[in-house]
Amino acid sequence: MSKADLSKQPEQVAAMFDEVAPTYDRTNDLLSFGQSRLWRQVVARAVAARSGQSILDLAAGTGSSTVAFAGEGVRLVAGDFSEGMLAEGRKRHPEIEFVFADATKLPFKDAEFDATTISFGIRNVVDVDAALAQMFRVTKPGGRIVICEFSKVTNPVFRPFYNFYLKKLLPWFSSLASKTPEAYSYLSESIEAWHDQKALAEKLQTAGYENVSFRNLSFGIVAIHVGFKPSTSTSTKTSKKATK
Repeated sequence: MSKADLSKQPEQVAAMFDEVAPTYDRTNDLLSFGQSRLWRQVVARAVAARSGQSILDLAAGTGSSTVAFAGEGVRLVAGDFSEGMLAEGRKRHPEIEFVFADATKLPFKDAEFDATTISFGIRNVVDVDAALAQMFRVTKPGGRIVICEFSKVTNPVFRPFYNFYLKKLLPWFSSLASKTPEAYSYLSESIEAWHDQKALAEKLQTAGYENVSFRNLSFGIVAIHVGFKPSTSTSTKTSKKATK
């Protein structure tokens, strides 16, 4: 397969994920040593879906992240721009509404969702600011955004070991665990090039969200960012940080 590069051209990234769709979830579980399931649980608690609410999960892939929000009376919409991922998701989770969706041009109405969330996908978007603006648009006033993304390790002792894993071991493991190791080479490169926790929090504030906070998981390998769409246009934007 041809690997997407860090220009993140949508056609390249979508084609790459089309090819890895059948084995994507299993490989991720292996490469994260099972941590990905724990991260999804934290995201589900942050989204806090309740009966009568509509939840939009972007970059949802096969729906493995979306099912974490399932509950009685909760409408789940899984959006992705990889047709291969969507096809696989529809087979696995017929109870979920799968929609082809480019994060920079969402095909949804204004203020349609109580929460919008994206896990390990905002990093792959060609225009992050446009995607955040779209997520803001489709979220109801008072609703929330929850982003789970790879970030920067905060522990100085652990950092060199993680960098070694990212640059050396992850490509080697992926060559054993996946038939498409090129995708995981891109994964490593895109993580290194991605923003740190504070920079992403600032982008959320610029997009209009208030009460923006983030929580580090696994020493900052992953960070969960949460923000709220103001209930009124006069709300004052503030930010705070929570770490683990």
